[in-house]
This record gives sequence, structure tokens and C-alpha cells, in this order.
Amino acid sequence: MRVSITVALGVCALLLSGCGTVNSVIRKDGDTARELRLIKTYCQSIPRVYSGVAFDFCSLHAAPDPTGILIPLVLLDIAVSGIADTVVLPYTIYRQVSDGNISIYWRPGGA
Repeated sequence: MRVSITVALGVCALLLSGCGTVNSVIRKDGDTARELRLIKTYCQSIPRVYSGVAFDFCSLHAAPDPTGILIPLVLLDIAVSGIADTVVLPYTIYRQVSDGNISIYWRPGGA
């Protein structure tokens, strides 16, 4: 019994580490931008409202994955992130109004 709980918690932690909402709401803006730059996304910024879903769409709007393994996982995460983004909606609306979009690529003289 104890092993199954440990395995379940491990799987949940692994899934949450790749979750778009965790990457865009809980982590710092610079870490979120760095993560998207690493996958060579074509997105310039993502809104804070439903940022987990936007993070996942930007993951799909990136340089092609030669293995093709990530696409089903990202599609699954879009559904999970949509639910999680709805839960944190009051917080993300506040952050959107006060801080604006999360910029992926820094440009001199602008956001």
C-alpha cells in the first residue's frame, strides 16, 4: 500500500514539473522565458491569463521535435493546464493588469 502511494506521488510530481501552469504561474518570469527559449519557440510573449495553455501552445509553436514524443504529452497538458489556469484565474488577472505579458525574448529599449 505504501509503495503505491509513493509511486502515485512520484508520478504526480513528474507530471506537474512539465505542466504549463506550473511553469508560467509559479516560476519566475525569467525561468519561464528561458524554458521557452530552450525549445526554440516562435512566440514573442505569453499572456498571464491562461498562461499555462499559452505556454503549451508556444511549446507546439516551436522548432519541430524530431522524435514526435512530446506532441501527445503537450496536448494532454493543454487540458490539464486549462483546468489549473481556471483555478488560478483571479491571481493571473491581477498579475496581467499589474505586470502585463511574460516576454519571451528581451529586446533593448522595450519589453
